Amino acid sequence: MLPPARLTGPIPWVIAILIALVVLAAAGGLALRNLATTAAGELASAVSVQVIEPNPDLRTARSDAAVGVLTALDGVTSVRVVPEAELVAMLEPWLGDAARSGDVPIPALIDVELSRTAGPDEIAGIRTALAAKVPGSRVDAQGDFLQPVGDALAALQWLALGLAVLVALATAAAVWLAARNAFAGARDTVEIMHLLGASERQIAAVFLRDVLREAAAGALLGAGLGVAAVWLLGEQFAALGSGMVSGGGLLLTDWLIIAAIPLAGVILAMVTARITIAYALKAML
Repeated sequence: MLPPARLTGPIPWVIAILIALVVLAAAGGLALRNLATTAAGELASAVSVQVIEPNPDLRTARSDAAVGVLTALDGVTSVRVVPEAELVAMLEPWLGDAARSGDVPIPALIDVELSRTAGPDEIAGIRTALAAKVPGSRVDAQGDFLQPVGDALAALQWLALGLAVLVALATAAAVWLAARNAFAGARDTVEIMHLLGASERQIAAVFLRDVLREAAAGALLGAGLGVAAVWLLGEQFAALGSGMVSGGGLLLTDWLIIAAIPLAGVILAMVTARITIAYALKAML
């Protein structure tokens, strides 16, 4: 009496589009989380020491003295003086030819790796040790420079989560409207089925069968489109050759989460349709 409808309605395509958007939002949020975690982990024990001195000869002497002090400190695993040519190359995009002219004094930069996290106590200890022998030195935890970036990445993760929630609500609303319309179109048949002895559960099962088929088809199509888009974007970012970008890739657990999205979409559609049909039956019977 209620033959299964063919996949000609808009619901499978609406669900496909919404699932693809959720996959993209989830992949972006997970990639940003991995990127922030990787960057924070790499810089957690890193310290930068600047020797600020306009006189080149005195700057070199103080830099050597700083290396001696840092090497003797407990908890310091490596000390590296960044070559001046490398500093000039980093500053040249902002200073132009002035970076190579020698008119702009460039501080000596020393990279220090600790055996533990570079917390406030460790930074204070290094500053105290350098203050006596290396005047004009500045000590900073490299993780502090990344804090604004970390805050921005966290905001983007929350934005991705908010987008996923909004899309989930849109999916539920679309299924709700479709289920109501389907029930309204078959109202006379439902009344006959009820008079013949069909229970509310049996009547609802007929509608849920169609919802399950259409939601599953749309979820699989949307997941395929979303994963394809994520793969293409990953290839584009990988072509940049950036270590930070490659560090923000998706892990196996991330792909498992993404794989659960179409299943969650189908479950959401079934629950929404079940509630909608139940209320419609209660109002009619």
